[in-house]
Amino acid sequence: MKKYDYLIVGSGLFGATCAYRLHQAGKKCLVIDRRPYLGGNVYCEKMEGINVHKYGAHIFHTNNKEVWDFVNRFVPFNRYTNSPIANYHGELYNLPFNMNTFCQMWPDVKTPQQAEARINEQKAEAIAALNGREPQNLEEQALCLVGKDIFQKLIKEYTEKQWGRDCKELPAFIIKRLPVRFVFDNNYFNDKYQGIPEGGYNRLIDALLEGVDTQTNCDFFKEYKDHWREIADKLIYTGQIDEYFGYNLGKLDWRTVSFKTRIENMPNYQGNAVINYTSHEQPYTRVIEHKHFEMFGPGVYDVPKTVVSEEYSTEYKEGMEPYYPVNDERNNQLAEQYKQLAAKEKDVLFGDRLAEYKYYDMAPIVERALTVEL
Repeated sequence: MKKYDYLIVGSGLFGATCAYRLHQAGKKCLVIDRRPYLGGNVYCEKMEGINVHKYGAHIFHTNNKEVWDFVNRFVPFNRYTNSPIANYHGELYNLPFNMNTFCQMWPDVKTPQQAEARINEQKAEAIAALNGREPQNLEEQALCLVGKDIFQKLIKEYTEKQWGRDCKELPAFIIKRLPVRFVFDNNYFNDKYQGIPEGGYNRLIDALLEGVDTQTNCDFFKEYKDHWREIADKLIYTGQIDEYFGYNLGKLDWRTVSFKTRIENMPNYQGNAVINYTSHEQPYTRVIEHKHFEMFGPGVYDVPKTVVSEEYSTEYKEGMEPYYPVNDERNNQLAEQYKQLAAKEKDVLFGDRLAEYKYYDMAPIVERALTVEL
């Protein structure tokens, strides 16, 4: 069997960037993925001439110019700006919370001073109700940060759909801070650089893996786990850390999302890439219209159809795709125990959100892959 310097399990941004670095250094790598395609969760599927984000909206954003210049070396990124909308029983609000939101929430509010006064008034009510104690759950924490109106319409039910639990049952630290802007700015991110690869993320992954051996439909645990050292000198593992160790300390909990994607026979379905549905009236958390990630202005109408995806948040069960770590006390302690085991594994690097039990945005994943010692 062919001998490699590195076997890389997972072809997402972390694995692909590591593979690129190693290939440039003259190392032989084999990248494997259990899915039938490369790219991990940034994989895009072409439908009706539109790049569909198969695993949910992925918007690249960063303040790190080195990371931004690195990814743009392979494919130019467009000027997409993330400006989601919230729909609460048909009422539309701009996100993140800014002067547009406040004017929509309270028609008599017109200035930053009026908005701040309204929020401070409602915050004071919530803080007084605690009688001097610290917030004990997410609901109490949110009320102390933004007040009852914003909480009831834009946070409470949306958060309960996301986590599958009442806000009173969720820990306060989940929402320790909420961005509140007293300016008319709908840009969700504060980062200097933001965009989507022109032509989709597949172009970026393909460029990173150019010249690297790859194998799809390959399950590491069925094909290589017991003898990977016969194939490669070192291993880069980006899968679930508890699965690597056979769940011998117990299973970590995850939240996951599923999607119902359909084609609409119209050029423009909702006028925005992302609309959050913040009430229990709809079972999904948001609707994504994929063409708006790469088509702007009149260009939206150059493609006669559109593709939309409803996004549903659910508890993870075996066979699903794990998305978000559940960072409560039990899971954090268990993850730390697994990390201690991982530190003892010779010639194995554990990286990315599944292997580190840590939520990552895309840019920090690339940054870590560029700086980690290989």
